[in-house]
Amino acid sequence: MTTTDTRSRMTGIGRVLVIVYAIMALAATGRSFVQIFRRFDEAPLAYALSALAAVVYIIATLGLVFAGRRGWYAVAWVAIVFELAGVVVVGTLSLTAPELFQHDSVWSVFGRGYLFIPLVLPVFGIWWLRTHRPAVPASTARRQEVAA
Repeated sequence: MTTTDTRSRMTGIGRVLVIVYAIMALAATGRSFVQIFRRFDEAPLAYALSALAAVVYIIATLGLVFAGRRGWYAVAWVAIVFELAGVVVVGTLSLTAPELFQHDSVWSVFGRGYLFIPLVLPVFGIWWLRTHRPAVPASTARRQEVAA
């Protein structure tokens, strides 16, 4: 596993990952906004889950953008793992208990309405975080070496 500084995080695949997360954040936010304000009473669980997905995508996007900082790196991890769990749980429930989901949410049927991107995206996010840890400041690295 490598450690990288902030400049090298946002190139190539990392930049694409952030862009896809930002697009998902916008799409989920727009979808949930329309669903909640037009027809919330028709499917409150599904529409609330769409809003939750929007918040998670926004937090994951910010976490990835600022992941060069230790605190944001942890935020990115929590958001992306939560996203994966949400997609799996909601996807499974939407197939096994469809009566709970009168209308689709972002994560219904594992993100089928979004070409299964919600299912695949957190896997890439986790891979990216595992292979691009934030650099340890030199002073902290020296203290760790002395303590060992």
